[in-house]
Amino acid sequence: MGRFGIHGEFSVSRSRRQTLRLRRVAIDTFRENVAYMHRDCEIYCAEGFQALAKIEIRSGRKRVLAVLNVVDNGNILAPDELGLSEQAFDQLNLREGHAVRVAHAEPPASLAAVHRKIAGDPLRYEEFLALTRDIVDNRYSKMEMATFLVACSHSGMSRDEVLSLTRAMVETGERLDWGEPLVADKHCIGGIPGNRTSMLLVPIVAAHGMLIPKTSSRAITSPAGTADTMELLAQVELSPKRLHEIVRRERGCLAWGGAARLAPVDDILISVERPLSMDSPGQMIASILSKKVAAGSTHLLLDIPAGPTAKVRRMQDAVALRKLFEFVGDRMGLHTEVIITDGSQPIGRGDRSVFRAARRHAGAGKRPAGPAGSAPEGPAPGRAGARVRSGHPWRAGLRGGARHPRFRPRAGEDAGHRPGPGGKRSGPRAGTPVSQGACAAGGLRHGH
Repeated sequence: MGRFGIHGEFSVSRSRRQTLRLRRVAIDTFRENVAYMHRDCEIYCAEGFQALAKIEIRSGRKRVLAVLNVVDNGNILAPDELGLSEQAFDQLNLREGHAVRVAHAEPPASLAAVHRKIAGDPLRYEEFLALTRDIVDNRYSKMEMATFLVACSHSGMSRDEVLSLTRAMVETGERLDWGEPLVADKHCIGGIPGNRTSMLLVPIVAAHGMLIPKTSSRAITSPAGTADTMELLAQVELSPKRLHEIVRRERGCLAWGGAARLAPVDDILISVERPLSMDSPGQMIASILSKKVAAGSTHLLLDIPAGPTAKVRRMQDAVALRKLFEFVGDRMGLHTEVIITDGSQPIGRGDRSVFRAARRHAGAGKRPAGPAGSAPEGPAPGRAGARVRSGHPWRAGLRGGARHPRFRPRAGEDAGHRPGPGGKRSGPRAGTPVSQGACAAGGLRHGH
């Protein structure tokens, strides 16, 4: 029978049964690795896999972790195939048909820290660091991440915990170094319709020669974030190399921080927070400041709108949040100035990203607030109005609420100049400081 004999043939046959052919399943699972296995698959039956279990897919030194979904339709997946979602397939980086092995994934060691947080115990920096690294390595399912977020929100986070989480989030990604003593940034915690002042401030600051590489996030609890609105006018998903090229040439930019792998765990957690409409104070501070530190900012101006429908509704909560921002910012080496402003009503006219973009673009003068060369030439109001009237934002189906507008601009009407009731706004101007004590000369209040 030769050297291997019957046992050798059995071993080869068994080895083949333990492998599956890789197949790409064209499904975008939004920042979650998902694997698909047929219910009649021999490995599925033999290993005792269950739907939503975490599995490890391996071939040589390459491996990914994924959440398992079970398929009953043979037209979707054959019993000898393993399907991977778009993100998981790209991460594994193997061709279709390649043989892969599948096994149960070991639970992340940092899950014990989540259990401690559920019980109300404070976590140390080392525990936050292990947890954020496991999240970036796709060791956590979205259900487990949701459990962590809810535990932090329900039990609360001390200021030392918020600082530790911020540091851990910075450590999990890239950090930019601009080689300059002053790198400016501006941020508003959001919650006020029409608040897109960044699209005006960034080009103004850059025109004065200050470096302002403004990175923004996608929306969490609102229809559109600054990055979503800016994406109507210019590309915002920029690689670190492209980001450097634009900032060195223009002294500023408006970009989404996720594409540059700046605090990547933040973008993963945001993908869980958004369906829950959840943005707890501790998570919000860690999210904002980790992105700013990772982007290389040295000075940050931060706006906290307070009002009956804003994220922060009571003045005492706004003051407490301001102090926590300043505490974490100072210890992260980020000079942070915080102002509390009037958030009692929307800012400007219109609350959808396409109309915000048109209004901010029209008000910015001759150049768009974004990567140079990414918008057509001509006066800014004409470009913005023409882009809105063309219907391009709706055809593109972009994120941030632009897909199903409440109304389209009428022929000859610029959406950015659509009049409100009575042709003008009433009441105090939204966005202004709420009291004399909230600001100093020039509208900025020095932090305490």
